[in-house]
Amino acid sequence: MPPRSRSSQWRYAGVVALVTVAAFMPTLRNEFVNWDDPVNLLRNHRYRGLGWAQLAWMFTAFHMGHYIPVTWLTFGLDYVLWGMKPAGYHLTSLLIHAATAVVFYHVAAHLMRAAAPTRGEREPAVQVGAAVAALGFAIHPLRVESVAWATERRDVLCGLFYLVSVLAYLRGWMAGREARMIARGWYAAALAAAVLALLSKSMAVSLPFVLLILDVYPLRRLPASPARWLRPESRGILVEKVPFFLPAAAAGIAAFVAVGQGAKIYPLATIGIAARLAIVAYALAFYLWKTLLPVGLAPLYELPLPLVPWSPSFLLSGAVVASMSLAALAVRRRWPGFTAAWAAYVVILLPVSGLFQNGPQIAADRYTYLACLGWALLLGGGVMTAWQAGALSRTRRVGAAVLLGVVILALAGLGCLSWVQTSRWRESETLWRHAVEVWPSVNGHTNLGVALSDKGRSDEAVTHYRRALEMNPRDASAQHNLGAALARQGRREEAIEHYRRALEIDPQHAAAHHNWGVALGRLGQWDEAASHFAQALRIDRYRPETHTAWGIMLGQQGRWDEATQHFASALQLAPGDALALRNLEAARARTSPPPCNGDAGCSR
Repeated sequence: MPPRSRSSQWRYAGVVALVTVAAFMPTLRNEFVNWDDPVNLLRNHRYRGLGWAQLAWMFTAFHMGHYIPVTWLTFGLDYVLWGMKPAGYHLTSLLIHAATAVVFYHVAAHLMRAAAPTRGEREPAVQVGAAVAALGFAIHPLRVESVAWATERRDVLCGLFYLVSVLAYLRGWMAGREARMIARGWYAAALAAAVLALLSKSMAVSLPFVLLILDVYPLRRLPASPARWLRPESRGILVEKVPFFLPAAAAGIAAFVAVGQGAKIYPLATIGIAARLAIVAYALAFYLWKTLLPVGLAPLYELPLPLVPWSPSFLLSGAVVASMSLAALAVRRRWPGFTAAWAAYVVILLPVSGLFQNGPQIAADRYTYLACLGWALLLGGGVMTAWQAGALSRTRRVGAAVLLGVVILALAGLGCLSWVQTSRWRESETLWRHAVEVWPSVNGHTNLGVALSDKGRSDEAVTHYRRALEMNPRDASAQHNLGAALARQGRREEAIEHYRRALEIDPQHAAAHHNWGVALGRLGQWDEAASHFAQALRIDRYRPETHTAWGIMLGQQGRWDEATQHFASALQLAPGDALALRNLEAARARTSPPPCNGDAGCSR
């Protein structure tokens, strides 16, 4: 590439980065929200720092159903740099996302050159098209959840390494295409980046399949028909992917282990095969619709249970997916870019589309972070084609200018929508008020109740908890949180009844055991309270608040030695916890012998 073109390329990349940062700037004013941030960051002391204890935990933990040691490393660095200031965590995520946008710009440029080889004088069309593709990906409102939600650092970090791997692969192809192989140095870099992507989030398991799709189009290293891939001239390309598939398989196994330990997996008895296929079709169609019209976005699109696979929404979704698949097959020769984009879209989404359903969601904006890259490439490719056509005649130049103007206006609209959506993640109450307006759900009302309760507005919180229970009386979290709100109002007997119902629904609900123990302790039923504290710690041994509450209750009984042990245990789990530290000092003062002043009975 001529030096002038290389300089121009970096200018475009700089514009992409600046526009991306500008679109998500409100995230720097955002707080942590009560959507996994408390359990991952606010109450979790084990990631805080980069010492040996923290590193050992990061590389062995399956916390909240994820194995993401590289993501935890960045959170540990955040803690070293910012402490617990949310602006620092959001800044890190934003900078990673901007870097991802720049890498995607370079990936898009390489793919466009491969799809439509051009002479040097047409290089500006490639650069404009790549910039449009990068911005179409980076500032789309569907990216907001991954960027503005601190917990979802794993999306942007995985996306960065995923695209670095693709870029290294493309560079290796360019360096070694005359020998029909990927240059070794670039191949090693691509493999290393792929491993880092997998250790950031297991969703990167799709990468080897995406590389095969790219080998078909636009690189044209493999024939379009998979039946011909086993021929001698193609086998080497398949063997080349084996080192990518091995860590992907290991990450997939680790993900199943992690999900089994930390997330809610629905058995086939609850969600059958037909229902799972309906969820897959719904998700694939839903993300297409939200890509075209990104309004009414919510942090949670709740899975309807019981699920009826033959309902109109699922049948319509199935029709959309079938139509798109047939269209991709029909145009595979005339428009191979569409076929490749659709194939990549499906491959990337399949692991999170409902086949292995876990969690309360039927869809989630964050799952589109990688899946919609292909659609952004098609947008950029269309602009590149129009730009090149405009160089041929004045009439086409006018049409190209009009198209580019429309695209710029569309990108500006996406950026504004992202700005607004980012602001909705400002804090928990703002987030969940918006959520229950656009997509009412049990979890939405429950989380809004928690946000209101944390602000001391228990009456409003109770209203939302009751609304959640009207929607699903079998929701353990809503039952537990209603009990906690009633306890704050001094209605302990009513609170205990809701804790009991929560534990009937979910016997492993540690918080319900904890709060039931607190309520019983305040009623003077100390033995039964201790039983519930013990149960809470059996379910989740990393609960410093339970040790502290148990210690306070033991102190009320004058059992200061035992209380001291619980306060010390709380501080081991949460170093620096003010309440545990204050109570430990008070307990030790009670158990320490009086100082010797020379009176009779003192031994020296």
